[in-house]
Amino acid sequence: QVQLVESGGGKVQAGGSLRLSCSASGRTSSVYGMGWFRQAPGKEREFVAFISWSGGRTYYADSVKGRFTIYRDNVKNTFYLQIDSLKPEETAVYYCAARYTRVVVDTRISQYAYWGQGTQVTVSS
Repeated sequence: QVQLVESGGGKVQAGGSLRLSCSASGRTSSVYGMGWFRQAPGKEREFVAFISWSGGRTYYADSVKGRFTIYRDNVKNTFYLQIDSLKPEETAVYYCAARYTRVVVDTRISQYAYWGQGTQVTVSS
């Protein structure tokens, strides 16, 4: 089992920034990478960003490239999503997730075995 706990969500104005954190614990030795997803009200959950466990590889959804940055703390098992220039339409619950499949570019939700509880990000106009 892998336990994931997100934090860092909140309310910001359009154009603002937040840093989301995801702390991973448990049986993480076989985890290949971590992903961030988001789910807006009334919409399906969508992929945002991916980082390999080592931090050496990253991948982003086109909609967030240049504004979101995924990285990890090399000492702690903590992963971050720095989100800048937020837009009102990016109001959503943001989730981190862990997967074992050893492919960088794989945005399918079904490939992620463990999920955190989510953290709410609200962007006002």
